[in-house]
Amino acid sequence: MKLEHFALNVEDPVAMAEWYIRHLGMRVVRQMPEAPFTTFLADDSGRILVEIYLNPAHEVPPYRTMNPLLVHLAFVSENPTADQERLCAAGATLVTDQHLPDGSHLVMLRDPWGLALQLCKRGTPILAAREE
Repeated sequence: MKLEHFALNVEDPVAMAEWYIRHLGMRVVRQMPEAPFTTFLADDSGRILVEIYLNPAHEVPPYRTMNPLLVHLAFVSENPTADQERLCAAGATLVTDQHLPDGSHLVMLRDPWGLALQLCKRGTPILAAREE
């Protein structure tokens, strides 16, 4: 089986989608123009999807106060320091900046809505290279 998507109930899916497109290189695969504004965003491989929406059937989790280890979106970054600076200039906030013994560089941020984002430069990559 293949994982299709990971879904998140968020406070402003329209603005969030625009921010993720502009600053993280994601693209809209499918989007509802009316409530609950369900939006499927694909990463640059087109193989990993995140679904965001504002569904009043349940509360939006308190992302701003949740420990990032509970839930976060992790992005591969060739230069976590430069990406951190760029994303913070666009409204993200820094949580942690770690250099691990295995050579990995992990930066944890919060997007403008409080959702935790991790920038990962692994000492040894764990995602397989994209087959063309």
